[in-house]
Amino acid sequence: MKIAIPVENGRLHGHFGGCRQFALVQVDPEKKLTLGTEVVAAPEHQPGLFPRWLSDQGVQVVIAGGIGHRALALFAQQGINVVAGPPGETVEAVVEAYLTGRLTARPAGCEHPGQRDEHA
Repeated sequence: MKIAIPVENGRLHGHFGGCRQFALVQVDPEKKLTLGTEVVAAPEHQPGLFPRWLSDQGVQVVIAGGIGHRALALFAQQGINVVAGPPGETVEAVVEAYLTGRLTARPAGCEHPGQRDEHA
C-alpha cells in the first residue's frame, strides 16, 4: 500500500494545498511495516490536480492536516482514502500512528473566508 503525506521540513504540512513536497511511503499494513519512503516535489498547484497526480503515483491513502472539502470529494472520486493526521508530526510518527489504527478520522475540511475551496 502507498501512503502520501504532504510535508514541510520532514513533517506533516498543516495546509494540504500549500505543500511543495509529498512523502510517498510504501507500507505493509498487515505486518505494520514501512518498506520505503520517497520525498517528491509536488507539481505546480492547480485546482484539482493533486488527487489525479497522487492517483497516478499509485497512492491509496492520504494523511492530511488541513484540506478543503473539494479536495476530499476529488480524492473520493479517485478511490483514495483521506485520514486526518496531526500537523507538525514527523512522517515516521504519522505512518506509525496510521498503521496501528490511531488515525481513522476523516479531516473536517478547511475553508478560508473570501476564497473558493480549492485545496486540491
